[in-house]
Amino acid sequence: MFSMRPIELFRTSGFRLALAFLLVFGTAATALFLFVDWQMRDFLDQRSDEWLTREMQSLQNLPADAIVSRLSLRSKDLTNSERPFSLFDENGKLIAGVPLAYPEKAVFDTPFDFADHSAARKDHYRGLLHRRADGGSLLVAQSLHEQREFRERLENATLFASLTTALLGLAGAIAVGFGAVRRLDAMSDAAAQIMKGDLKQRLPTGRAGGDIDRLANVVNEMLDEIERLMQEVKGVCDNIAHDMRTPLTRLLGSLERARRRATSIDEYHGYVDEALEEVRGILKTFGALLRISEVEDGLRRSGFVDIDLKAIARDAVDFFEPAAEECGVTLSYVSSDDEPAIISGDPSLIFEAIANLIDNAIKFTPRDGRATVRVERNGRVATVAVEDTGIGIRAEDADAVLRRFYRAEKSRHAPGNGLGLSLVSAIARLHGMRLEITTPNIGTCVRLAIE
Repeated sequence: MFSMRPIELFRTSGFRLALAFLLVFGTAATALFLFVDWQMRDFLDQRSDEWLTREMQSLQNLPADAIVSRLSLRSKDLTNSERPFSLFDENGKLIAGVPLAYPEKAVFDTPFDFADHSAARKDHYRGLLHRRADGGSLLVAQSLHEQREFRERLENATLFASLTTALLGLAGAIAVGFGAVRRLDAMSDAAAQIMKGDLKQRLPTGRAGGDIDRLANVVNEMLDEIERLMQEVKGVCDNIAHDMRTPLTRLLGSLERARRRATSIDEYHGYVDEALEEVRGILKTFGALLRISEVEDGLRRSGFVDIDLKAIARDAVDFFEPAAEECGVTLSYVSSDDEPAIISGDPSLIFEAIANLIDNAIKFTPRDGRATVRVERNGRVATVAVEDTGIGIRAEDADAVLRRFYRAEKSRHAPGNGLGLSLVSAIARLHGMRLEITTPNIGTCVRLAIE
């Protein structure tokens, strides 16, 4: 159920990340504005100083009468009000030009900023003051009104842009936060359903393929594995109850017969031997179950070493050749070349997996049939395949035969407990192998491939 509280919004990583980016962007934009403002002010001051210097050079060497005449003509031109010229005597009294207050703190022949208080309003100028030989002073100035207005408009525009950016960034952060909270609420609802026992539920994923989607996909894969294991546990419990009932019933019958019918020591020993045989079969079944659990725990990974898959396959073939001859099955080993196929794994487990496949091939292949162990190396992929000309596995049973205690209809009459391929599947998962069961026209082919 979706519910939004402000504290949840502020705690989301998306909201915090968006705010962090907004802060970084704002800091960078402020630094850029300060740099541009400094550069612009420096540029305008340089242009003003160049103009002041040129005008001063054109006037400073003229006689006082010529300067007064030129300033009188200039003062009549209203277009020059932004660039006033003034001539003062040695006492700082205005002689000609624009009536500006004499700048008391000015440094001669060096551009400076000053304010004129003589007018009705305070005007700001940048000027250049020169001391004449007769003791008077010549002032050349340029109004800073346009520059100040330009900078004020630039600051206002920058402030407006900053506020707009901040608001848009905050809105984006809130939108991202809302999206993250919605995703988390959906995942929390799915997780709650899973905790209630609905193992079919999965965490929702989007199309963007972001970090949360990657995590959700990993969790969903984990849930798939948990569901598979739970189904296996349930299936194992059901199958143990079903498959153990028959041998336990036979064991009970053997003991009952030994108690009621045995009339001699030999008969008694015979019934006991039957019971012992059933007990050995039960122990073998539980031993196989424990072996599968041990392999699925993954603890054997610590014993992984570099092994030659071809050498292990040859050893397995040599080990089963007598059994194959006894059953009238031709067992052979085939390899594409003599180069070793090196993989990382547990040699005893790999041997056990191949041995189980060979044992099944011999067991379910009629006399005069063939069983072939084929090892190939194609680039980085090493493959071991066990092929036979036996009764085969139906395509619809290819996945089911990997479950514990499952036995297809064709194989129910054969000895065994239905755990061989389950053990092979567990060993394949431990080693990251790909297990494939194919059904050619005759027999079965089980292939293990690893990179």
